Amino acid sequence: MNLKILILPGDGIGTEVTSAALEVLRAVAKKFGHTLELSEGLIGGIAIHKTGAPLPKDTLEKALAADATLMGAVGLPEFDNVPPAQRPERGLLEIRSAMDVFANLRPVRTYPELIESSPLKNHIVEGTDMIIVRELTGGLYFGTPRGIEGDRAFNTMAYTRAEIERVAHVAFKLAANRRKKVTSVDKSNVLEVSTLWRKVVTEVSAQYPDITLEHMIVDNTAMQMVLRPTQFDVMLTENTFGDILSDVGGILAGSIGMLPSASLGATRGLYEPVHGSAPDIAGQNKANPLGAIGSVAAMLEYSFKLMDEANAVNAAIGKVLASGRVTADLRPKGTPATTEQVGKAVSEAL
Repeated sequence: MNLKILILPGDGIGTEVTSAALEVLRAVAKKFGHTLELSEGLIGGIAIHKTGAPLPKDTLEKALAADATLMGAVGLPEFDNVPPAQRPERGLLEIRSAMDVFANLRPVRTYPELIESSPLKNHIVEGTDMIIVRELTGGLYFGTPRGIEGDRAFNTMAYTRAEIERVAHVAFKLAANRRKKVTSVDKSNVLEVSTLWRKVVTEVSAQYPDITLEHMIVDNTAMQMVLRPTQFDVMLTENTFGDILSDVGGILAGSIGMLPSASLGATRGLYEPVHGSAPDIAGQNKANPLGAIGSVAAMLEYSFKLMDEANAVNAAIGKVLASGRVTADLRPKGTPATTEQVGKAVSEAL
């Protein structure tokens, strides 16, 4: 196949982990006989510096023309005190909205080699294997009205039936090929929007009679994720809750640097590691690139339907973890590997 992919390194460690992921992508293309048609664009803080906007028009046009987009990270501390519309993160929200990628898939898996890396007890995290399906284009992050008026600020959480239905179908279809269980997370004891969420998800579940559906309040979910994470298979939730709960997944996986993500729409996919730009370690060649490399595996699976290639990347990640050639966040017994060395090790393992 010819794989037409836009690369958006972004800010901070985004450039480093994306470079490692690209090395792996090139190794996959060579091994399996694919060609790569790569383009690159600006997003986030670097885009503001160079163009004045967090999402330049050129970048958006490239994203809409590509088969898939691979992104690093966005965010720089120098923008922390500017209005939300002028921050690097606004570029991420805008590209998700423009690409209409409405379902964010965040796999959380505890590799046997990383049991000691989690701060939780081994018997708690052992066997954890879940996917968090987060609705990505609605809720508080996009609802209107929003703003600041003097000493009062406000945001709007809003969802339509159609928005809930389409992301619910994604979750149930994923569960059909896994352990056949969906946990829908809401706050229906307090929020009207969650009342609708629960009602619609329940109605959609009737179309999947072989899938078990359970509902769970979001605060209890956070507690259950650290008490007994193996109870979860596919977790379905709205935008804000999913943003928060998926970071808890970093504790289960041993490091947030391990977590990939796939943001899917009807025709396009945006792939990125869950972690942020980590400006405190940017440029030091010490960031964990396995989340970015896992995002390449997700891209091969979901955008290009190349299951053998995706499985090969994930298997190579497992081999590297077993070898102990990992970055400092995974607490290796010996000298930590660099970002570049981990990328090279995964490519060699392929």
